[in-house]
Amino acid sequence: MPDSPFRARACLLAAPAAALVLALAGCDRAVPAANGAAAAAAHALPVTVMELQPRRVPIVLEAVARTEGSREVEVRARVSGILERQLFREGEPIRAGEPMYRIDRAPFEIALAQARAALAETQAKLDRARLEADRLEKLLAERAISQREHDDALANRQQLEASLLAARARVREAELNLSYTTVDAPIAGITGRALRSEGSLVTAGGESSLLTTLTRTDPIWVRFSLSEPEYAQLRGAGERAATVGLTLPDGTAYGRSGRLNFTGSTVDTRLGTVQLRAEFANPSLALLPGQYVKARVEIGQRDALVVPQSAVQQNDRGRFVWVVDASNQAVMRPVETGSWVGSDWVVRSGLQAGERVVIDNLIRLHPGVTVQPKVPEPAAGTVPAAQADRAAAASPAAPAAPAASAGGSGATR
Repeated sequence: MPDSPFRARACLLAAPAAALVLALAGCDRAVPAANGAAAAAAHALPVTVMELQPRRVPIVLEAVARTEGSREVEVRARVSGILERQLFREGEPIRAGEPMYRIDRAPFEIALAQARAALAETQAKLDRARLEADRLEKLLAERAISQREHDDALANRQQLEASLLAARARVREAELNLSYTTVDAPIAGITGRALRSEGSLVTAGGESSLLTTLTRTDPIWVRFSLSEPEYAQLRGAGERAATVGLTLPDGTAYGRSGRLNFTGSTVDTRLGTVQLRAEFANPSLALLPGQYVKARVEIGQRDALVVPQSAVQQNDRGRFVWVVDASNQAVMRPVETGSWVGSDWVVRSGLQAGERVVIDNLIRLHPGVTVQPKVPEPAAGTVPAAQADRAAAASPAAPAAPAASAGGSGATR
């Protein structure tokens, strides 16, 4: 058997080759599985999530409100005449008692002079009647005149005394009418538009008597309504303890807080609401009367879940957020939101503590998509809690660090 050594050698060489072939076949079967897992991980959508935890938030009741002046006065002419001068600028502040208009004085000066003349005439007649009554009283004592003549003299004196009082009243009235020719500001406030121009005839008591308006804007009042359940919450917390804030039409917050100065004692039967009014300082005229704002009445605090406003979306069924489940898949979750706390929504229902809410990359989400969640990066200048703990644990060993560094440098050299 001359070929037996060659056959044995061939068998020895074939065995390793067969093992290599089997190993390569096994690798070929393992590669697709590994590639599939890697591909699935590579296709996971990266998102930032926030783990919900209860947070102390204020209890706020919100309502649409309207501003109004704390005092609003119509400035009217109290005598009839021609407007000679307008002494103020429209839309500017004015102090109480400052002159605003001047009406032609001449007719009222003449009326005052006539009233004073009538008073002087009546005074002279009364003086003469008193002398006559005194003289007749002496004659009556001497039985030189009859009792009737004496009584007539007394009656004439009393009648002239009454006429003197009426003449004095007419003088006072003429003086008052003359003073009304200067129309003064009844209160301090902001002047409105002038409704009558210089040279116009104004009539006391008529439609033309309205000259302009004055509005006190500091403090300013804000009027709004609350529903019966909300008003019950307010009463339970205490009306005096409540603070009121305002949100302006541009979405910014008014920089001053106010206080309630009126609460209604009846419920509007048509709307089921209660009227309230708050007072705010307004020194720079940031709030204008008649402006629509949002009133926010804070009546206490409570624990609640909050989510960023950007994480809340809305469709035809209402508001919803995206939640990441245990298998890192996105789930659409309907929620009921309450008031705002800064830039966050207070969530009344739909979420629980510990759940993870997606806060970015929302437009690419759909139900069941696999995501790669990550926590939000800390703001600049802040240190995460885990990193701070590690730094604190390592701080006692800090003095040994330079020696280690020196040894390492020596070894390098």
